[in-house]
Amino acid sequence: MKAVNEVSFTVEDHEIHGLIGPNGAGKTTMINLISGLLSVSAGEIKLDGQQIQNLPAEKRARLGVARTFQNLRLFKNLTVRRNIEVAEIQKRKNATTDPDLINDAIDRFGLGDVLQQTPDSLPYGQMRRLEIVRALALRPKVLMLDEPAAGMNPEETNELFENLTWLRNRHPCAIVLIEHDLQFIMSACEKLTVMNMGCLLASGLPQDVTKNNEVINAYLGQGN
Repeated sequence: MKAVNEVSFTVEDHEIHGLIGPNGAGKTTMINLISGLLSVSAGEIKLDGQQIQNLPAEKRARLGVARTFQNLRLFKNLTVRRNIEVAEIQKRKNATTDPDLINDAIDRFGLGDVLQQTPDSLPYGQMRRLEIVRALALRPKVLMLDEPAAGMNPEETNELFENLTWLRNRHPCAIVLIEHDLQFIMSACEKLTVMNMGCLLASGLPQDVTKNNEVINAYLGQGN
């Protein structure tokens, strides 16, 4: 069985697009393919019409493809400020000059008081928020978030929803969101793509996708 087989979807600027499916559906593999951590054996990956599937991950990042990870990948020996600055140094060429973006994000995501601390001194939810701000420091065209609410309590999840809404309005990027919290996904996303066993199961508006019988059977675990 192929990890990802003929899955296709498009994400527009300012859109929050949910990528959902049961465990093992291929969601993280899809993000790895888009970001360049894995190589495609067939098909195309396009950013603003430009094919990027043959570019290494670092070049894709400089073109505007940013992501977070299921398992946090922060520079533990660097301060919060330096973690963000490392990404700023690599930000994409010709990015719109917006000197206030990251300072605004630092305040919005509650990192202003911990900039001189190292990530391992922070609560888990704050480390999650740091990873998002660091990805934003690349000034991405596409920001892919792999289960950003994992391990967060309900209050933190609500704050994350508000922050993603702010981010979508503040910076002109497309957001791809992998998440298992269906209520969170339904509230945050304009469109959904559903995967199962490496294949595309459904794609469209959340209210339509969640009524699809195949989605109900595969993801929600019950049929009509």
